[in-house]
Amino acid sequence: MAEQRKEEKNRASQEEEEEEKENVDPELFSCLLQPLTADYDLQYVGIRRLLLFRKAESGVLHRRDWRCNGKGYMAYRNYISRPRNWESLQSPSLQGTPGNSGRWIPPPSSHSLLFEVDSWSSGRDLQSGNPGSSRRTSFSSNASDNDRPHQRGAEPAYSFIGMHCIFDQCKASVTVVKFGHMSSDLLAYGASDGTLTVCTVSEPPSVMTELKGHSKDVTDFDFSSNNQYIASSSMDKTVRVWVISKGLCIRVIYGVSAQSCIRFHPVNNNFLSVGNANKEVTVFNFSTGRIINKTVLDSEVTSMDHDHTGQLIFCGDAQGCIYSIRMNSHTGALSRSHRHRSTSKHKSPVTTVQYRSFSLLARGPVLLTCTQDGNLSFFRSGVAMKEWERGCHPYPYTHLGQCVALEIQGYLTLRCSLKLNPRIHSIRASFCPLLSLEKGEYIVTGSDDSNVYFYDLTRPKHTCVNKLQGHRFSVIGVAWNHGENLLASSDFYGTVIVWKRSKTS
Repeated sequence: MAEQRKEEKNRASQEEEEEEKENVDPELFSCLLQPLTADYDLQYVGIRRLLLFRKAESGVLHRRDWRCNGKGYMAYRNYISRPRNWESLQSPSLQGTPGNSGRWIPPPSSHSLLFEVDSWSSGRDLQSGNPGSSRRTSFSSNASDNDRPHQRGAEPAYSFIGMHCIFDQCKASVTVVKFGHMSSDLLAYGASDGTLTVCTVSEPPSVMTELKGHSKDVTDFDFSSNNQYIASSSMDKTVRVWVISKGLCIRVIYGVSAQSCIRFHPVNNNFLSVGNANKEVTVFNFSTGRIINKTVLDSEVTSMDHDHTGQLIFCGDAQGCIYSIRMNSHTGALSRSHRHRSTSKHKSPVTTVQYRSFSLLARGPVLLTCTQDGNLSFFRSGVAMKEWERGCHPYPYTHLGQCVALEIQGYLTLRCSLKLNPRIHSIRASFCPLLSLEKGEYIVTGSDDSNVYFYDLTRPKHTCVNKLQGHRFSVIGVAWNHGENLLASSDFYGTVIVWKRSKTS
């Protein structure tokens, strides 16, 4: 009997070793990261590969243990930064088992709670002193993705309790993630394998339907105003319209080039605006699928967004230029209004164009753009620009960059920007909620180092106020829900994490 148990134990250990080898090959990992060159030094290459081998192996063990412990990203952060005598300080605790996709993250144990108290303060505190001292007169011009807050304590508005739920059934990189229109629990994400997944994050979180039809990457999608339909664009040169409740594609619109971005008209949902790789912005009739109007830009259209009235479309192209296009909400007629050229020597595609109808900092409508070379630009309204020219605005223009004023004709004037590290992937950014003059102007963006970063454009130094750690690969997409208490982020490995923000007064 004892021999039989011994044999079973040996067999189980062998199976675990084989499974570990299938999951990762640290030797291959180290060779890929340290290839041989023409003037290589054998001793240096050998030492480098040994260190990379150990790093890959330990990283796999850390992630495996973290994924099985059922805790949030703070637990993982504290786990990898634990002291050497961690085992002697902690009593043994039972580990959970990984659940299914869309699982709830269980509440932490009494031991882990002690080490997660500072999760509400993972960024930096608001500036102390009188309210007037918190106003800035200059901006910082550069920041890196790994810029850590220089003070302990987080911005109350952007501290997080942990993970709300995880969706990890997708087998390809998730290129775009969005919550439903004015919805707090309807979530959808598109992947590079052509699938579009619709989920609910309310209790219990689950996958509602998987929309299959595209043969290549889903580049963008948009919800209709009643959240009954989804319109999606893809690299397979098609635009598809889906009924969410039935999980069916009711219309396919074929094009001559890759379709890169798509939006429902905010007022007249019978119009679909689509940008493509053929330098065109096309307006389709949602009911019939026929082309109503189109206009041609100077380069491939990579991103777009409507203003709240539906009279303007803001587009970004592959050369880093931003266009404003006037649109008739009744006829769908298009006419180019203004183009803002990129001042960068190296032209980079615009990955994000996001419009917001009002910001207290700008005192008017604002526009956010993000390019693949890491340039984040902030735009504000013509009313705020006139106040600033009279010297009434507390944030005068400095060298930080460039920001945009939006007049009724769509004229763009760059005001300020933040330069981050260049991106390998087409990473997106988003405005953050809870804007105020005291708290600054916040944005959230993914990064190639697998973290989600929060930046305040009004800080002269240490613009990074918080970051979320939990993804294993490059974070590509980010999106807030309507209640602004949940943030969804997607990565190159196909994982979507929904983060829960801590409650603030």
